[in-house]
Amino acid sequence: MELGRRDLLVAAATLAATSSAACAAPPRKLGYAIVGLGYYGLETILPQFVNCEHSRVTALVSGDRTKALGAAAKYDVPERSIYTYADFDRIRDNPDVDIVYVCLPNSMHADYTIRAAKAGKHVMCEKPMAISVAECEAMIRACKAASKKLMIGYRCHFEPFNLEAMRLAKSGAAGKIRYVRSEHGFVQRDPDKWRLKRAMAGGGSLMDMGIYSLQAARYMTGEEPIAVTARESTDRRDPRFREVEDMIEWTLEFPSGAIAGCQSMYSANQNHILLMGDKGRVELEPATRYDGNKMWTGRDGRETTITSPPPGPGKTQFAGQLDHLAECILDGREPIVSGEEGLRDMRIVEAIYRSVREGRTVKL
Repeated sequence: MELGRRDLLVAAATLAATSSAACAAPPRKLGYAIVGLGYYGLETILPQFVNCEHSRVTALVSGDRTKALGAAAKYDVPERSIYTYADFDRIRDNPDVDIVYVCLPNSMHADYTIRAAKAGKHVMCEKPMAISVAECEAMIRACKAASKKLMIGYRCHFEPFNLEAMRLAKSGAAGKIRYVRSEHGFVQRDPDKWRLKRAMAGGGSLMDMGIYSLQAARYMTGEEPIAVTARESTDRRDPRFREVEDMIEWTLEFPSGAIAGCQSMYSANQNHILLMGDKGRVELEPATRYDGNKMWTGRDGRETTITSPPPGPGKTQFAGQLDHLAECILDGREPIVSGEEGLRDMRIVEAIYRSVREGRTVKL
């Protein structure tokens, strides 16, 4: 068969395009600026970039120059990409920074999220999203105005055991969901920690470990609560709790009739999620640690051990989280834990505090 000139040109163009696509470089990894080099940013997040497929660290923001220089050398960040809190806004001129990850005390989340959005950067913000509903709403507005994505660091949505628990709950493996129990806490010993200062934390254990309990109640039921009843137990003679609460216990009511009993505390170690349905149960203990979580299913006890749930996106929950935002930016998708998710939690948190103050059930 003979080919005409037009056919030859089309074939040549197709071959060239195919060859070009095959030889094209993979998409570049999006650059993160880590804002805050406390323990979480320095010891937990920064070491995770080695596990990422779509993300890399390209800038650091810290008030400690020595610490920042040490981290920059370790993670190959150029010295020109080290910023202080005073000159943070210069980050707008750094083309290597696509995303700002806010790892700061709760009271600083809104300020740095809004400034990052104004600088033209996407934002990952640690939980809780902020210290008030009003701040959460301002953060969402700022990111939308800048056409930038906002994601909250709910790492458990990328943790294999929690993902499998969500799948089982949604699939009806335990039957009709009747009750969820979620308790999170640890012994906070140092009275000088910022988490025990109301101005910086916005509250006590509820604004820290309580977010895990609240999130678990919502993602295990797959519903939004319609009412909350809460009470507090705090020894105000304890120097740790002069400004913030120790333990809060609250009950959430859901449209289906399911109930969730939740706790947060700073005076005991607890890390537990239990879902019970009319056909069985799903249990995790520890449930939300960085590693070492354990899971069981059964009719009325721990009859079957789940030792190897399907892996989540990414080699670790942290890498999965970092890469998820990068992929959403590249693909034009919304994160599964967007700013709106953080806002929903903060509305419930404010209702929990109101229920404690007023001693009554608060409708949501």
